[in-house]
Amino acid sequence: MAEILGGLALVMIAATAVLGALLAMHYEGQQRELLARALGAEAVSSPAAPNMLPDTLWWRVDPGGTAHERVPLSGIIDGESLALAEDARKTGAALLRLGPPWGDARFALPLGRDAAILVARLPMASLPGGGAAPRLVVLAILAADAAIFIAFGASLLRARLVLPLRRLAAAARALADGVPNVRAPVGGARETAEVAVAFNEMTAALAARSEALEKAVADLRHANREVGEAQAGLARAERLAAVGRLAAGVAHEVGNPMGALLAFLDLAGRDPGLSDASRGHLSRAGAQVERVRRILRQMLDFSRPGQHELVSFDLGAVMEDTAGLLRAQAGRRQILLETRREAAVPPALGDPGAVSQILLNLGLNAVDAVEGVPAPRIELLLRPAALRARSGEGPEQAASRGRLDGVECVVSDNGPGVAEQDRERVFDPFFTTKPPGQGTGLGLSNARHLAEELGGTLELASNGPGAHFVLRLPGAGCATGCAVRTRVRGEAAGEAPAAESESQA
Repeated sequence: MAEILGGLALVMIAATAVLGALLAMHYEGQQRELLARALGAEAVSSPAAPNMLPDTLWWRVDPGGTAHERVPLSGIIDGESLALAEDARKTGAALLRLGPPWGDARFALPLGRDAAILVARLPMASLPGGGAAPRLVVLAILAADAAIFIAFGASLLRARLVLPLRRLAAAARALADGVPNVRAPVGGARETAEVAVAFNEMTAALAARSEALEKAVADLRHANREVGEAQAGLARAERLAAVGRLAAGVAHEVGNPMGALLAFLDLAGRDPGLSDASRGHLSRAGAQVERVRRILRQMLDFSRPGQHELVSFDLGAVMEDTAGLLRAQAGRRQILLETRREAAVPPALGDPGAVSQILLNLGLNAVDAVEGVPAPRIELLLRPAALRARSGEGPEQAASRGRLDGVECVVSDNGPGVAEQDRERVFDPFFTTKPPGQGTGLGLSNARHLAEELGGTLELASNGPGAHFVLRLPGAGCATGCAVRTRVRGEAAGEAPAAESESQA
């Protein structure tokens, strides 16, 4: 604004100065003409007549250059007046020479009779309107004109140009700082208003593109998550297929010899001539062979598709029955085992026998996990759940969204928990952290397999100390979807039933 005002003020001052100069030249021409007439009339008048212009000094200059007073008290003629008289003698015409505002005006008139020259000197201040005062007035008017112009121009520029530009700059800085939905006020001159409108259109386009980009990023993250889950499911399916083939081979190669071995051990145990020690050895041998057969059955149960009849049942009752079975072992080891419900729990949909097997497996693992822990404690918690909860969403968030469509039972303990490096492998077949001979690594794998066959899930939660396994089952209202999922899993399982029948043969 200062630059614009400075430039406009210089233009205005120059234009005013040119106008003043033109007016001064016009005034000076008129003044010269009037003064020449007045001095000419006074020169031809009688010397004794009073001067028409006060304070005028007159001299008569002879051809020899000698000056005589024509009016008393004129004094000695000055050099400039003599020079003007000489110029008038040479030209033979009257001459008028105006001096500066603070100087004198001089007039020379040739007399044709005797070639004498009449010379007059008149102070400029004695002239009407002469002197420096009129020019000072002109300068004052010029300064006032510039001040008024600058004040009016500053007000106009500030209202029509500067303030709209400042608002536009503030909106641009807010946009750079990440403030959403920034809009610049439209106002001022037409050009600044057009700039503000263009800025608002740009911010609207940027907001739309940012929203589209955020949606694309969210969709990409969701797609990546689904791809990761699909890859994990594919890897797990490959492992399950390998276990199925392994189970079929082991059942075929080992199952029948184990049956024959058990039969021979039973026959040997019936020999009346055996000592008690020998009978004990045979009994322990039979128990070990039975253990091998049990492992084979677990492998077959893991690999074969389930044939479960899905019914509506009370998961709380199954939980209490399982807790009653676990309290026998928990009581001997002085383990506190509690059951708890949260709010009203709807009926679950599934196979009560398979669910009891899952909970019993989780409970036995918890009993082993709290071995040697001070104040060992196991809890079975029943509560409503979202069967397909979003990532990071708990029951409270799902309830607030109205997405509770299932029930869950959480089996937790205050043991050392699952190591971070083992969390991804805890459901893998044959993975176990127990000492050799105390676990096959098929319990959790078989439990998750059963849960998925029932249309539910079995997960390892990450909250709190200890281990927290969550069995989530669909509610009784989603029978159709669960039946479809179970049928699809059964059709995709493949060769496990044939392997089982072959081993049992």
